[in-house]
Formats: sequence, structure tokens, C-alpha cells
Amino acid sequence: MKRGTLERLNADRAEKRSVALVTETASGAQWLVYAEAVSPDAGLAEDVAVRARAALADDRSAILDADGKPYFIQVHNPPLRLFIVGAVHITQALARMARIAGYAVTVIDPRRAFAEPERFPGLEVSSDWPDDVLGAAVVDRRAAIVTLSHDPKIDDPALETVLRSEVFYIGSLGSNRTHGKRLARLHEKGFTTTETDRIHGPVGLNIGAKSPAEIAVSIMAEITQARRGAA
Repeated sequence: MKRGTLERLNADRAEKRSVALVTETASGAQWLVYAEAVSPDAGLAEDVAVRARAALADDRSAILDADGKPYFIQVHNPPLRLFIVGAVHITQALARMARIAGYAVTVIDPRRAFAEPERFPGLEVSSDWPDDVLGAAVVDRRAAIVTLSHDPKIDDPALETVLRSEVFYIGSLGSNRTHGKRLARLHEKGFTTTETDRIHGPVGLNIGAKSPAEIAVSIMAEITQARRGAA
């Protein structure tokens, strides 16, 4: 690998930027391709660049043949991120499931009695207000947000912060009636129906979940469905 390519790759990884290293295995030529629809390095066929971006989206490295030339696409994606607002019992189960699924999890709750690190070992726990945390975080197309506090004073600011972002999933706990009131409040704040339609509410797939752990399963399943485009 050329020094310049290695330096760019290391810089991209340090900045948590999605990038694919494409190698033409016969010649050893290499290119960097980014998730954003920007032109790849000169000399790489556009169809190979398209396949590289697809590999980034799938989180899977790939081998392909294009125009008789073999290529290896090595994916370098930062971890998927899940921000959970509300350090409740559902959160304890959901956070564990998300970690197993490969997510970097941040639990946010300004109620310090709830946001005890001992309740969430090994996780990032913040007792700051969610709009402050999310406003300073990377909330891009590799991030998901779930609000579970059931308190509009906590949940609404989080939603207002992410509704116009590129996050791939937004979910909020509450009944249909609660969700209707939530939408009304957001519309009063100037959000459009198109924007608020992004919220999955009531959160989670309808599997008849009752217990906190079962609800966590339904939420993780819905996040996965959104991530994989299976909805």
C-alpha cells in the first residue's frame, strides 16, 4: 500500500468516516471509496465504485470481478451507534442486545438517580440533557435514536434535535394516544408531517411484547429491519 493511501485511510478511520479500500488484486492498484456519492480516485471504474459503496452500506467486505479484473473491497466502517434516551428497565435489556449486535451504545438521562453507570456496566452513560448530548454527537446515517423516558420534557428535545438529521432510525415509547400528542407538540414546533413520519411510534415491532425484555426485543428487531431495509 502506498504511504499516501495508508495515511488517508488511517485519517478517515480516526475521524470515524466510512471508507472502502478497493484493491485490484492482479496489479495491486488501490483506491479509496467513500459512502458519500463523491468521485473515487482516478482510474477506478464507476461500476466498481458503486459496488464498493454497496459493500459499505451492507457492512460487508466483498470480492468481485469487473471487466475481467479481480477486486477485493475491504470495508472500514465506524461502529453503528444507538442513543437511548431514558435509563429505564427496557434500556437495560435493549443496551445489552444492541452491544451484541455491534452497536456502540450511549444511554442518556438527565435524572441522575436513573443514569447510574452501575446499572449499565461497560456503556457510555450521560446525565446531561439529551439535546446537548445529541447536538455534540455524530448523528449520521449510521446512528439510531430511541426515546424511552416517557417524559416529554426529556424525550421531545431529543426528537427535535434528530428529526432533521440523517439517522436511519428514530423510535419513541408510548401508546397511540401518547404518540398522537407527541406529534401534535412537534407540529406546533414547526416540524412537518414528512419529518415526524420518521418516528416509529409506538416503538418496536408488534409482537405482543409485555415485559421490558420483550419490548427491548421488539425495538431491536425494528431497528434491524430499518437498517437492512426490510420494512
